[in-house]
Amino acid sequence: MSIDAKKLAQRLNRHAPKNAQIRLVAEKPFGPQLTVRTWNLANGLRVHVVPDDSAPVAAFQTWLRVGSRDETPGKTGLAHFFEHLMFKGTPSHPQGELDKLLEGVGAETNAATWTDWTHYYETLPAAQLPLAITLEADRMQYLALDTEQLDSEREVVISERRDRVEDDVEGMTSEVLFRQAFREHPYGWPTIGWMADIESYTVEDCLRFYRQYYAPNNATVVVVGEVDEPILLGLIQEAYGGMRRSRIRRPARAAEPPQTRARRKRLRFPTHAEKVAIGLRSPGLGDPDWVPFAVLNDILFGGRSSRMIRRLVLQDELVTECWGALTPFGEPGLMEMGADLREGVTAERVETILWEEIGRLHREGVSERELLKSQSRLELGVLTSLETAGGKAEQIGFDDTVVGDPTASFARLDAYRAVTLDDLRHIAGTYLRRRSSTTVLVRPTAGSQR
Repeated sequence: MSIDAKKLAQRLNRHAPKNAQIRLVAEKPFGPQLTVRTWNLANGLRVHVVPDDSAPVAAFQTWLRVGSRDETPGKTGLAHFFEHLMFKGTPSHPQGELDKLLEGVGAETNAATWTDWTHYYETLPAAQLPLAITLEADRMQYLALDTEQLDSEREVVISERRDRVEDDVEGMTSEVLFRQAFREHPYGWPTIGWMADIESYTVEDCLRFYRQYYAPNNATVVVVGEVDEPILLGLIQEAYGGMRRSRIRRPARAAEPPQTRARRKRLRFPTHAEKVAIGLRSPGLGDPDWVPFAVLNDILFGGRSSRMIRRLVLQDELVTECWGALTPFGEPGLMEMGADLREGVTAERVETILWEEIGRLHREGVSERELLKSQSRLELGVLTSLETAGGKAEQIGFDDTVVGDPTASFARLDAYRAVTLDDLRHIAGTYLRRRSSTTVLVRPTAGSQR
């Protein structure tokens, strides 16, 4: 849809209050056929709109620029905890009504929190978009919160932590790995928070967090689908225009010092077989090194023909599963690699083979065939993630929040295609170094082996 942005803004602003005044700040292609337009309200709310009439559906997403890295010692996990509290209701829509109303119109809704962001989303019939706008704006302004609700949700999160971390070998291993790798930066504490911190939250803690971070100047709304843009923007002005900016004071984040010596940690856990996890320092998502590092990670761990899976799973049959992943964090993170071992296999043996394969990579490099295969796999992954309205909205909101560019997925796609063998040699020499690694070795507790 072609629009005259200046005339549209003038019409929308004619009777709008000061905080709701709107202006177009950017218009960029989103792939070969779509356009993303970015509008700002005077109160700081950012709105990305992608009209797409390929299906009569719409995705409405809210991205908050707050995650676990914005917390403070003693109050870890608040961002995740608050994601739970946002479903507790408002005076206009008591607890349970949001889900009931959205389910009644066939909507899908949920939320998520990680290190750099918090994210709420709905995918629903396009005609029901006004309902999503009303409900999201309402809980962003008028959340009802008291001690009883806080204590009730605290028990839910405590149970979640026990299930996903304290009683789960993968969760515990990952938590220990990040704690050992990041001794200064808040990426070293878990998004769900430490148990003692979860147990200590007060209503005042939560309200302070809400007032500071759940503000229009810390939020981005993304709408993708069959929408009438002028009507949509008018609804957003009406729903969000009464909100005031917050004075956001983020805690100072300590930079993680360079790691010059390998770190190791041994764990005992009630599991049937041993486990190994290794973390290597990696660049932030916006760093030019991130894309070639992702390609190299795929060559090592992407699919059954990758080097590590061929060696450890298929050839030597030492592990039931192995994996590698690059954190998509805004600041430098980790390349995680690890394996679930077969019974009777030692973690040290598998650790040795992981480093043998990395050594072979340093000596022999990567073949052109391996590079092309991984480029194709990663390209397919990006394009598949953009097939639906919800997928498009999620990628726009994520990239805008983490790297400041709502169209970064297409720049990343071009960058994947441009990676060279020299780029991979640079990544291997810069990041795949044992002296900057962190290793966690897990052994079964007495009596837990079969």
